[in-house]
Order: sequence, then structure tokens, then C-alpha cells
Amino acid sequence: MENILGTALLMLEGAQITLEIFCVTLLLSLPLGLAVALCRISNLRPLRHLMEFYIWIMRGTPLMLQLLFVYFALPMIGIRLPDIAAALLAFTLNYAAYFAEIFRAGIQSIGRGQYEAAKSLGMTYTQTMRRIIVPQMIRHVLPPVSNETINLVKDTSLIYILAMNDLLRVARTIVQREFDMTPFFVAAVFYLAMTFVLTWGFKKLEAYYGKYEE
Repeated sequence: MENILGTALLMLEGAQITLEIFCVTLLLSLPLGLAVALCRISNLRPLRHLMEFYIWIMRGTPLMLQLLFVYFALPMIGIRLPDIAAALLAFTLNYAAYFAEIFRAGIQSIGRGQYEAAKSLGMTYTQTMRRIIVPQMIRHVLPPVSNETINLVKDTSLIYILAMNDLLRVARTIVQREFDMTPFFVAAVFYLAMTFVLTWGFKKLEAYYGKYEE
């Protein structure tokens, strides 16, 4: 009984770390991605090229490599981060780049007439983006954002390379120690439950924003 209770507590602790990585990454990468997208379509050429380079680097290299770089390379230049902070930095920078391209495509899908109409009403660029463009963009980007969010759930398992006791690492440790595959099934149920909740939530959001197109 004690063994079962101990295993359950370890799995819960691992699930907590996984949820922390997921939630904080999502909360940080979404607004950062929107900011990068706005810079990406800016009229300032140096800023636009800088964002293009950042997106190219983040999307063109594996997330695992970025995790290892943040964890091992930054201390070499005197920047030492706790394990979870290093993981969050890598995840946030990576997913912000993907979200930025999704948001950029969503913004550019809005017709130029919307900008011209807002300008004729005396709105500034910031007011136009906040009141007209971004609300419409949300409807267009929900499906791809949903896909990336579900990918984030699964990508959290990559933090095992930093020796952090996330759900998958805990499950693997227990399996190797007790020769029992049950923890793997428990981990699978946890990931499936998360993706189910996210899929359901995004469907509700799509239905909510979709009613304005009817």
C-alpha cells in the first residue's frame, strides 16, 4: 500500500511540473508571439529583418537543441538559470516564434479595406490593431493555435533531458525500477486528458467566434 501511495505521489509531482511548464509557456509565448508578429510586419526594416532572423532560428532548429543550448551554453557566459527557468526560456522563445507566424498570417488575412475604413474614422494604427484587426484575427488563428497548443502538451516531455522530474521521466524511472508498465499507461491517460480538454476548449472558442460570421 505504501509503495502504491509513493508511486502515486511521484506521478502527481511529475504531472505538476509538466502542467507548470505547459501553462507558463502558453501564458508567456502567446503575447510574445503577437508582439513578434506585429514587429514582423512593421514598416521598420531593421526590426522586421531581426524578427525574421529570430523566427528562422527558432523554427529551423530542434527544440531539444535549444533546451540544451540554454541549459549548458548560457552558464559558459556567466548566465546561470534554475532548471525550470531554463526550460521555460527555451520553450517560450520556441513557441513564440511559431505563434508569431500564425498571428502574422492571421493579421495579413484581414482585407486592406479594414485598415482604410479605420483610418477614415481617425483611428491610429494601435487603435486599429486593438479594436478591429486583432479581434478578427482571433477567429482565423484559433485552429492553428489549437494545434500548436496540443503540440506543446507533448513537447513538455522533452524536459527529461534536463534531468527534471516531469511526468514522463518519473514514469520511466518507476518502470525501470519496478518492471511495471502501469506508469506509462497513467502518463498516457494524463496526456490524452490534457489534449481532450484543450480540444474541447478550442472548439468552444471557435464556435463562439464563429457566430459572428453568420
